Amino acid sequence: MNPQALDLKVLLPILVLLAAAGAAWAIIAAKPQTVQQSAEPNIPKVNVVRAEPQSLRLNVMSQGVVAPRETIDLVSEVGGKVAQVHPAMVAGGFFAANELLLTIDPRDYDYAIVAAEAQLAEAQRVLINEQAQVEQAHSEWQALGEGEPTALALRKPQLAEAQAKLKAAEADLAKAKLNRSRCELRSPFAGRVLSKQAGLGQYVPSGAVVARIYASDIAEIRLPISTEQLAFLELPLGQNAKTGRWPAVTLSAELAGKPQRWQGRIVRSEAALDDNSGQLYLVAQVAEPFRETSDRPPLLSGLFVQAEIEGVRRDGLFTLPRTALNGLQQAKLVDAEQRLEIRQLQVLRHDAERVIVKAGLNPGDRVVVSELPVPVAGMKVNAVEAQPEAAQ
Repeated sequence: MNPQALDLKVLLPILVLLAAAGAAWAIIAAKPQTVQQSAEPNIPKVNVVRAEPQSLRLNVMSQGVVAPRETIDLVSEVGGKVAQVHPAMVAGGFFAANELLLTIDPRDYDYAIVAAEAQLAEAQRVLINEQAQVEQAHSEWQALGEGEPTALALRKPQLAEAQAKLKAAEADLAKAKLNRSRCELRSPFAGRVLSKQAGLGQYVPSGAVVARIYASDIAEIRLPISTEQLAFLELPLGQNAKTGRWPAVTLSAELAGKPQRWQGRIVRSEAALDDNSGQLYLVAQVAEPFRETSDRPPLLSGLFVQAEIEGVRRDGLFTLPRTALNGLQQAKLVDAEQRLEIRQLQVLRHDAERVIVKAGLNPGDRVVVSELPVPVAGMKVNAVEAQPEAAQ
C-alpha cells in the first residue's frame, strides 16, 4: 500500500473530529447567557388620611311634618240663617285676629233684647213702688204699732221679691245681648281657613260647625329622637323647662324643585316617651311660617321636612370616612415603616357619610381609607395621602 494513501486515511477522521469539536465549541460560546433576577414582592398601594383632633358640634338629625300651632272648629253658638260671609271664608283664605268671618241673622235676637228691656223697666217700676210701700209701712208702724214689727208688716219679703225680679230682668237682658253678640262669629287669632261647612243663606243650628280654621302665626313640627340621641343635646327636660334654653333647629325640604331651609327653635318636649317606638318627641316652632322672602318660601302645613337640631360641642374628636372602619369598629393604620397595623377604635356615633371616633387614634395617625382585599397586620404597603374630599 502506498504510504501516502495510508496517512490520508488516518488524518481525515481526525480532521473531521476536530472540525466537529470546533463547531460545537462555537455554538456553546455563542449561546446567550441567562441573567438571574431576584423576585420582588408585590407591595399594595393604599390611600391614607391624617387623623387630626377636632372640636365638633354634634347635631342631631330628625324629621317631621309641619302642622299649625292650633287648629279649631268655628262653631255657631246660636241658630239662624247665615246673613253675611267674609270673602276670606274659603279653603285657604287668610284672616286677621278678631276679624268678622260670618254673621247670623240677628233680628230675632234684637227682638229678644227689646223684650228684655221692657221686662227690666217693669221690674224697676215694681221695685220703686215696693220701696215706697215699705217706707209707708215703717212710718205707720212707728205711729200706730206696738212692740217689734214683723218682717211681713214692714213688707220686707215683698221688697226682696221685687229686688230679685229686677236682678232676673237684668240677667235676661244681659243674656239677650250675649246671644245677639254671638250672631257675629269672629276669629280668635290670625289664621287661615282649612275648610268651610256653611254658606250664605244656609240655616245653621246652635252648635253647628261652620268652618275649620288654624293659626298662621306659628308652625309646629313634632320631631322624634331616640334616647341615645339625648346624649348629644342640651335639653331642659326637668322642672327648669320653662326657663331653660332650648336648642335651635334648621328645617329643610325640597319645594318647587329647589332645596329650601327654614330656621326655628325647639320650644318643649312632650310629656312621655312614645309607647310604640320608645322615642321622645320634641316640638319645634317656626315664627311667621307664611312670610315669604327672597330666600325663604312659605312653610306650608303638611310639608314633610328634615330637621337638624343644634347639638353639644365636644373637643378631641376624630372624623373618618365610613370606609375606614370594618364591621368590628377596627381601622387599618400605616406606621412609620410603611407596615400595616389593625387597631380597635371607640366610635362615638355614625353619621350619613362619616364616623366620629372618640378614642383609639393619635394626632397624625395615617388611616387607610381605600379597599384592601386581605389586610394582614405587619404587611408592607405603599401609603399615599389622599385629600379629605377624595377620602369622603
